[in-house]
Amino acid sequence: MRKIYVFDTTLRDGEQSPGVSLTTEEKVEIALQLERLGIDRIEAGFAATSPGDLQSIREVAKRVKRATLLSLARCHMKDIDAAVEALKEAEDPCLHLVLATSPIHREYKLRMSQDKVLETAEAAIRYGRKFFDKVEFSAEDASRTEIEFLCKVTATAISAGATVVNLPDTVGFATPDQFGAMFRTIKSTVPGIEKIQLSTHCHDDLGMATANTLAAIANGIDQFEGTINGIGERAGNTCLEEVIMALETRSDFYGAQTGIVLSEIYNTSRLVSKYTGMSVPGNKAIVGANAFAHESGIHQDGMLKHRGTYEIISPETIGASSSKLVLGKHSGRHAFKEKLADLGYSPNEEQLNIAFAKFKALADRKKHILSEDIRALMDENIANETKLFSLESLQVIYGNRSLPTASVRVLKQDGTFADEAAVGNGSVDAVYRALAKATGWEAELEDYRIQSVTPGTDAQAEVHVVIKAAGETFSGRGISTDIVEASAKAYLEAINRMAGRKLTKQESGQERDGNIVIY
Repeated sequence: MRKIYVFDTTLRDGEQSPGVSLTTEEKVEIALQLERLGIDRIEAGFAATSPGDLQSIREVAKRVKRATLLSLARCHMKDIDAAVEALKEAEDPCLHLVLATSPIHREYKLRMSQDKVLETAEAAIRYGRKFFDKVEFSAEDASRTEIEFLCKVTATAISAGATVVNLPDTVGFATPDQFGAMFRTIKSTVPGIEKIQLSTHCHDDLGMATANTLAAIANGIDQFEGTINGIGERAGNTCLEEVIMALETRSDFYGAQTGIVLSEIYNTSRLVSKYTGMSVPGNKAIVGANAFAHESGIHQDGMLKHRGTYEIISPETIGASSSKLVLGKHSGRHAFKEKLADLGYSPNEEQLNIAFAKFKALADRKKHILSEDIRALMDENIANETKLFSLESLQVIYGNRSLPTASVRVLKQDGTFADEAAVGNGSVDAVYRALAKATGWEAELEDYRIQSVTPGTDAQAEVHVVIKAAGETFSGRGISTDIVEASAKAYLEAINRMAGRKLTKQESGQERDGNIVIY
């Protein structure tokens, strides 16, 4: 397969993202990670921008040993001189010259004729070749440049000594068919095209950066440019990881490959996100949090039978953790059962049915179901299998200027219901008084503790209570996304244990008297 070179401009174009400003130390660390990733060419910055940027490029040049290192420069002598200074300690330096070529740029930005553009480009390339063995020339806004003139620009760059000619879709204007045709024309028309490497650099203004880049590769280019996570000006650049994995996954179609160390993709993405402060969207291809997550019951069933049913890339390939079957309201019994097995639970069919029904009810109330949620649900389910009382309904009326009132309905073991209401010093106190009346069991609250099971404002609350009666203590635990409901469940579980203990003693003859409710 033919080799496609990867040019990374995260440190230059990526840093131009609004609000992003990298320190020298951060640039060096990112550059070293890009080198571990196997990037062929790293654009470290724009030396003429400021003394600080020049110094950052110089520091990166001291540390990077394997990748070609570039500095951007306009076709001005002072820009080229700044790049020379910045890259003087680089192992493999390359000058990157840029000059706009489209009619709108020639007229409004440069105020140059076609002949003046050709003259300026040629002079800058020849001057740059005095200091660099490698010079890349970029015809800014190439996709909006007249094709005949673009052929002349490319031919001029080649004759002046450019080693790489880059034809960018600077404002994301091109379509894949149009962009591919542009490169076919360049390759078949420009004399000496075989002497240089042809490159492209796309932006994502219309969401077609990756598609346009792949179209260019399919039509013979040797190098593509982009950024990690697709960051950059406006809507950003081509996502390097997307093109890399497209070439890897569809090598049968493109017949091309990169030299990228695929297992470093995920780490690189996270490092860039960390230092730029630009979070990776969950639905981002390849490196998003949901890229290898499955919630649909149909998808989960397929994944459990064969990963290839719904994954064309394994997460391990890019250095991410294994695929995730995300439990939510769309999940099926198969995935739920597998999750229980992973957590060490082996419920029978009846227990599974009950647990699955509770899981579905919880999923309707809580967006993200975590392992801790499942454990809490199962622990509660097991604890309540032989309960004497069940909470059927709960209603609390509370206001900072009114007396808290609670109404409860309790299902007894014999199938009858007890409805009671009570007031208290607070919502929980009112609930506990109502439950005591409904069950017929009085106890003293020894301890009450509450904690969050999972993070987030929709987290489940876990309440632990300890009650005391006749010198004995009994504990209870309740889980719910509502604190008051969790408190009620915990108290009722403690009452169940207390009542169960009393009944067991009575049946064994250890206790003949006691506060036993009549069902």
